[in-house]
Amino acid sequence: MKAEVLLEDLKKRTLEVIKGVEKYLILDDKTLNFKPSGESWSILECIEHLNRYGDFYLPEIRQRIAESKSKPEEFKPGLLGDYFAKSMLPKEKLNKMKTFKVMNPAGSKLDRKVLEKFIGQQKTTLELLEKAALVSLTKTKTSISISSWIKLRLGDTLRVVIYHNQRHLVQAEKVMKLFGQQNASMSTVG
Repeated sequence: MKAEVLLEDLKKRTLEVIKGVEKYLILDDKTLNFKPSGESWSILECIEHLNRYGDFYLPEIRQRIAESKSKPEEFKPGLLGDYFAKSMLPKEKLNKMKTFKVMNPAGSKLDRKVLEKFIGQQKTTLELLEKAALVSLTKTKTSISISSWIKLRLGDTLRVVIYHNQRHLVQAEKVMKLFGQQNASMSTVG
């Protein structure tokens, strides 16, 4: 796969995610904190979950790019990285995944600063995608959040992070839709 093609696709996806989250900035706190059920996350919890991953991955990616001595070349996904990336892609019926306790924002006191932080992280992601074009996405390796022993190719790590963002944006959209449906049904009852 051509590295430039992958990076362009990831930039496009990141810009779509930014646009998707920016529309939440006009929502009130009640909407942003609405939870369809006790086990599900609110819009802010979905985005905070992504912020926590961004706090790990963005510095890791920045450091690995800065340290890399490799030159740009064709990108070849790794077996594990490709599997992780594909498992993160949003699907019609999202498969449930367990999240690590430290990455689980459920019950956190959150406000709209979560959205601003996320948008800032996405702007950083765009900068890192530009820098990633200067190194090999195959030979440059990054640690992953679940184990410092496992290393993924930079191209796979970027795919995992960005697909994961898209996945939880789909989840947040479903929460917003459920909030709208609940409010509509309550107004017809009253």
